[in-house]
Amino acid sequence: MKALRWAVLALVLAGVGATGYYQYKNPEQHVLDAAAREHANASGAYATLSDGVTHYEVAGPADGRVAVLVHGFSVPSYIWDPTFAALRDAGYRVIRYDLFGRGLSDRPDAAYDGAFYDHQLDDLLKALKVEGKIDLFGLSFGGYVSAHYASTHPQRIRTLNLVDPSNSAPKLPWQFATPWLGPYLFQVGVVPGMADNQNSDFLLPEQFPGWADRYRPQMQYKGFGRALYRSRLSLAQENFEDIYAAIARAGTPVHLVWGKQDPTIAVAQSAHIRQAIPSLEYTEIDQSGHLPQMEQAATFNQHMLAYLAAHP
Repeated sequence: MKALRWAVLALVLAGVGATGYYQYKNPEQHVLDAAAREHANASGAYATLSDGVTHYEVAGPADGRVAVLVHGFSVPSYIWDPTFAALRDAGYRVIRYDLFGRGLSDRPDAAYDGAFYDHQLDDLLKALKVEGKIDLFGLSFGGYVSAHYASTHPQRIRTLNLVDPSNSAPKLPWQFATPWLGPYLFQVGVVPGMADNQNSDFLLPEQFPGWADRYRPQMQYKGFGRALYRSRLSLAQENFEDIYAAIARAGTPVHLVWGKQDPTIAVAQSAHIRQAIPSLEYTEIDQSGHLPQMEQAATFNQHMLAYLAAHP
């Protein structure tokens, strides 16, 4: 009995310690609500969709050709700043939005899988009364989101534009794939350092001062880490071969763009997509890391606009 009491005491103390450490490391201290959004004073607007509120921004003529920009794993829609401006100035009606769990969009308790992101984009297009085909852009993890949407909604896609896209299911260490343990380790071990880690996407991070600080505000809202953890878990179970095969069968025009010095998703991985969709057009941008639309914006915009013009 004495040994049992000591074991129970040890478990209780371990639980208290784990809880305390979680509270210490977890940056999420606030609820994202209307008051928080008003305080943030961000540009754009909000749409109440079936799974929650989505923050979005629209620019360009109301009757312009519609382009939609989907950001990456965790940096919100501001990551598209140069592209958003270029498309607007070229006469496109351009839409960018924060994926659920990021930026100023809600963080619902959901699966954060391909179907979930499909639903968000479909709902947003309906809310904005966008009919017909769109030019869909996806960066990094957004390349997965965009490709998944194109595979399930081929009739909505005029062109699919993938920028350094996630293109294979990551292998998660057993600890992160374990219920209860995985979310805990991700929240205390990964989430706190995510802002500072964003600079690693650049070839020359010194050219983007304040990049990490711009990222931090979204981390204070509850549900941020959960959304990212579940996104990564779902991505690890995705079948990219089926996604790309569906896109190839539909004959969707695809423009694949890659930063030649990408340290996050190596340029060699472009071969995977080029083999799966042989008809795509490939552009490799030199002197660029994971974010060619920012590091080489002029070159990126030139190739982007030329491709769109060639596919009216």
